Amino acid sequence: MARLLYQGHGSFRVTSDSGKVAYIDPYAGEGYDKPADLVLISHQHGDHNQLGLITRNAGCTVISNAEALAGGKHNSFEAAGMSVEAVEASNKNHRPDECVGFILRLDGVAAYFSCDTSKTGQMAGFKALGLDYAFLCGDGHYNMGLDEAAECAELIGAKNNVPVHLKPGGLFDRAIAESFTGPNRLIIEAGEEVKLS
Repeated sequence: MARLLYQGHGSFRVTSDSGKVAYIDPYAGEGYDKPADLVLISHQHGDHNQLGLITRNAGCTVISNAEALAGGKHNSFEAAGMSVEAVEASNKNHRPDECVGFILRLDGVAAYFSCDTSKTGQMAGFKALGLDYAFLCGDGHYNMGLDEAAECAELIGAKNNVPVHLKPGGLFDRAIAESFTGPNRLIIEAGEEVKLS
């Protein structure tokens, strides 16, 4: 069964059932000890793109916003036994031609990582995808706040909606996470690893 380590802020490590390791927006927390087979970088702000934290296995695939948006469209990829789909991400601090979110599929699980964004037009179509998880930013400073994140959760219709990227400069804030009112709320603490199902 796939596992996800929430490292804090907007950083994640996902390990497939076969042992392949993917990192999403490396920057925060611990847990960079496993060599990567896949790295996803949503944009080039310093709190989302610290590749130097990661060692890479031979053949590791790095998909940054540049590859994700090559050709002026949102691209899809297959790597490390996982499927990756780049999706819209934008707000007043993040240009849509420089920033993406990701939908990652592995071991029968589909997870949406909003990365840095506010509500996007594309989210209206996510409910049809049958997502198992949506990791929704909600700091209300660089990105949408928790009220808007709750609206997105309603739109997206994931089985589990996880509030992340909650406090600039901090890994996690439990009180802020508990104020997220979206449906099917799942709180994952920074440093906590969960099984994805």
